[in-house]
Amino acid sequence: MYLTNRFFWFFGITAALFALAYPFGLLFPMAQTVFVAASALVLTDVALLFWRKPKVSCERQTNPVFSLSDPNPVWLNIENQGAWRLNATIMDELPVQFQRRDFEIKLALQPGSPRTVEYKLTPLTRGVYSFGNINVFVSTRLGLVERRLALGQLQDVNVYPSIIQMKRYELRAMRHIAHETGIKKMRRIGHSYEFEQIKNYVPGDDYRSINWKAASRRAALMVNQYEDERSQQVYCIVDKSRAMKMPFEGLSLMDYAINTALAISNIILKKQDKAGLLTFSDVIGATLKAERDTGQLTRILDALYREKERPGESNYELLYEAVRRLIGARSLLLLFTNFESSYALERALPTLRRLNRFHLLVVVFFENTEIRRLASEDVQKTADIYRQTVARQFLQEKKEMVQVLRQYGIQAILTKPQDLTLNTINKYLELKSRGLI
Repeated sequence: MYLTNRFFWFFGITAALFALAYPFGLLFPMAQTVFVAASALVLTDVALLFWRKPKVSCERQTNPVFSLSDPNPVWLNIENQGAWRLNATIMDELPVQFQRRDFEIKLALQPGSPRTVEYKLTPLTRGVYSFGNINVFVSTRLGLVERRLALGQLQDVNVYPSIIQMKRYELRAMRHIAHETGIKKMRRIGHSYEFEQIKNYVPGDDYRSINWKAASRRAALMVNQYEDERSQQVYCIVDKSRAMKMPFEGLSLMDYAINTALAISNIILKKQDKAGLLTFSDVIGATLKAERDTGQLTRILDALYREKERPGESNYELLYEAVRRLIGARSLLLLFTNFESSYALERALPTLRRLNRFHLLVVVFFENTEIRRLASEDVQKTADIYRQTVARQFLQEKKEMVQVLRQYGIQAILTKPQDLTLNTINKYLELKSRGLI
């Protein structure tokens, strides 16, 4: 049993009347009457709630898995199976990862009228999230006393890399809507593509693709249609060292990279290429050879789900040995890492150049958005000038890293964490359209 605010207001007023009855004796009978009435109401409320247990059912419904960094819906199906109207306050025991102590939903429950309420949770770490009981605090119209109903529904939900984001970018990458959603439409260069079919000419087709022999036989213009080469190997290589622990908007750089690796792997498979995975730090983590079968995306998802950041530094020599051992044919390597200084890049550059000699290497690293914000703030004091100067030097150093990589023929992407997936997909489509893979 729990006492409500209305209970304390009632008896607070009663206590005030008794106090005023000392100097004003005429108020004493009124105070007695109010006290008796309030006590009777409380006893009535207690009898209604505790003589018989209120027939209230509540069930939690979630998706089989949650997507990292996305709002995931949770539904509560609640029904009052009793004979009178109840007021309810629902307190769902959320997983400890959310650290929320103020969650509650208030609603009125009419008899025999089931209701569904929805709320959303945004997980920022991968792993198992455990829900506890659903606590429903019910009260009558009097609202003086509440009764807690602990409806047991312990439930575990796995938080995987963002499946929602993967599906969203799969749709965005469709050619016929690409220009509306931020995915760049890439113009084909040359004809280094596989022949697909001969079709009727329509205005806008490349006249250089006209098949004159077929046109003479059909007495109508016919053109050759080409499609991108298939079965090319593309590997996502994710750095899971301490350089990738840096958080942005609650999510670590490694988790941004993991979400992107899943999304780009899905698009690679949709493009009929082979997707593979490799993770590393001071040790080699998950290794999946590039395949194109139906179960490859599930294997990539499970491998990414299990990955954890490590406290050590990245060992690029170890990465080179693993790539040489795992990947035989020339492939596209998408390396997700982070360089916070030119010194860090200089240490890794010899190994990156060796990798680029055998494969097409794309180094993807991150722009520090907090430093960019600092560099664009208004200056108020002399100390602000010094901080802004250092911030701009840091940003310039990042741009110089891109130039150094490109100077040695290494593709590079410097991106904000929130734009990582979009920029990576655009780079993959660009390289594929240019026939560089």
